[in-house]
Amino acid sequence: MKHALIAIPLILAGCASAGEPEPLPGSLTYGGKVVHSPYRPGTVVKNTFLGDFGYRVFETYVVQPDGTLKLTMQATGPDFLWQ
Repeated sequence: MKHALIAIPLILAGCASAGEPEPLPGSLTYGGKVVHSPYRPGTVVKNTFLGDFGYRVFETYVVQPDGTLKLTMQATGPDFLWQ
């Protein structure tokens, strides 16, 4: 029981520190690039590219009111799903 009381706050701290996803090489906004979208604000834009070690990276952006893209979701998976 004592170990469970110690483990629960550590697990919750790890979940809370996830924060926002960071652009990777190949991302539309990598390196501080400012990308303006012709779509209206609130539109979801999806991007996929080949990342490190042959993994496919899936990204979701949302167009902001000023027309820039905000990275909202990023996930990786094996590339064989796209063959």
